[in-house]
Amino acid sequence: MSEEEIIEILKRDNEEFRKVYQEHRELDNMLSEFYKKHHLKPEEEVEMNRMKKAKLQKKDKIAEMIREYKKTVTK
Repeated sequence: MSEEEIIEILKRDNEEFRKVYQEHRELDNMLSEFYKKHHLKPEEEVEMNRMKKAKLQKKDKIAEMIREYKKTVTK
């Protein structure tokens, strides 16, 4: 089973996964807006860095949940 298939299963069946996945996508979209700007104000840089950290935490959580799912499927 591919990782993409697992993600689709988890999005469908696991509310926590769906929430974390959606938050990760929202952070990605918000960061895209910062990347479009040529110059950032200092407060924008701080906010962008906060978002990057939060996005990475969400990514780590998603990866952990995928690993846990794989363990349950292979048993």
